[in-house]
Amino acid sequence: MNAPTKSGELDASDQLDPAIWKITAVAVLGSFLAQLDATVANVSLPSLATELHTGLSTIQWVTSGYLLALTLALPMSGWLVDRIGAKPVYLWCFAAFTLSSALCGLAWSAQSLIAFRVIQGISGGLLAPMAQMMMARAAGKHMARVVGYAAVPVLLAPILGPVMAGMILQHASWRWLFLINLPFGVLAIALAAIFLPNDHEDIRPRELDWVGLTLLSPGLVIFLYGSDRIGERTGQLIMLAAIALLGLFFWSAHRKGDRALVDLQLFKGKVFPASALTQFLSNGALFAGQMLIPFYLIRDCGRSPGEMGWLLAPLGLGMMCTYPLMGALTHRFGIRNVSASGALLALAGTLPLFYLANHALSLTVLAVALFIRGVGQGAVGIPSMSAAYASVKRSELPMATTTLNIVQRLGGPTFTTLCATFLGWRLALQPTAHASLTPYAFAFALLCVLHAATAIAALRLPRSMDEVLRQRPASANAA
Repeated sequence: MNAPTKSGELDASDQLDPAIWKITAVAVLGSFLAQLDATVANVSLPSLATELHTGLSTIQWVTSGYLLALTLALPMSGWLVDRIGAKPVYLWCFAAFTLSSALCGLAWSAQSLIAFRVIQGISGGLLAPMAQMMMARAAGKHMARVVGYAAVPVLLAPILGPVMAGMILQHASWRWLFLINLPFGVLAIALAAIFLPNDHEDIRPRELDWVGLTLLSPGLVIFLYGSDRIGERTGQLIMLAAIALLGLFFWSAHRKGDRALVDLQLFKGKVFPASALTQFLSNGALFAGQMLIPFYLIRDCGRSPGEMGWLLAPLGLGMMCTYPLMGALTHRFGIRNVSASGALLALAGTLPLFYLANHALSLTVLAVALFIRGVGQGAVGIPSMSAAYASVKRSELPMATTTLNIVQRLGGPTFTTLCATFLGWRLALQPTAHASLTPYAFAFALLCVLHAATAIAALRLPRSMDEVLRQRPASANAA
């Protein structure tokens, strides 16, 4: 690998093959539609409850069922790719996602809509990890640059979702919330068939770890379900059951080695575990902040839920400004420096929230803080993820993708639950406590600790992509 020039420009070996962008466009379209569909349904729940003559407690399963089904399918992605190949899996998943979207549009009751959304979630649950894996295979050492651009359309989905939902519900039937996926789904299937390369040489059929599947998939699902109800006695019991199932899975996977549903031997190196830990903490801090900040603005500052879109917009804007720069920044300053600096910048953007929680709300300070926090959060994940993919052999990419997605999926609810429980405890103490800090200030202080922990974890990442490639076995570099 040639060294970068002194001017920081990319040399000839760093030029991207146009085929990479074609593969990336197909992969991004799948992730974009899955994210858009979740957002559109989420903001349309009150209208769906009215149209289908049911209560919010029932219709919320349109969203919850989709997310839980998505998690249930996630551990299967690595085995399926090894079994039949990435291109067939992606085509089948997109076909199933498109068909289930049509079924959702034809649903005749709340129960049927929920059932079809579960089917949609199972197929949609494989689209995001498949997109990451295909980009990793195609981009190689250029992963940070490619994902930096590819992430921007996916970030637009939560912004476009409410707008699209509002227009559809104002001018057409709710059924078009789902039927609108059909032309995009057909287009995506056609593009995937044309642009995605055949990967028959990467197929390595292996026996499905049924024991691991029956432990891991339910364990993940009930962990997510229990984390939303941790304040209730039932939720706490569910969380204990989830921890027991996940503990049994890790014990079983350790015994089975590379025959397990998730190969824990990936964590024996230096780069992959450091990347996974950084992803876990960063994702946890991101989701915990997405819970705490609106809660603070609504409950403590008296802002309405309808104002949350524009109040939180600087956060997404900061991330969107950062992502396209990730390739150039990582190339110039290195993986460790960019990721650790991003975590520290996110910490710097969270400290003003700690201040505001103890003083009067200033919208200017809030906007600047959230923008800085978004810039920092956007700089953490892509370099660490790129290092993780570069550290494994090509044949291990399906397993690495499954593992990273599971780690990311666990980080959010783990630290959201931690921060929510801590905030609830401080709010319960408020009438009798004589502390100088408000409960929300304590909660934001805990969030600052999470960002600091992310920065410390990022310092264990390799300095550069060259260092990652040097640490790989010779067989991996050849692959």
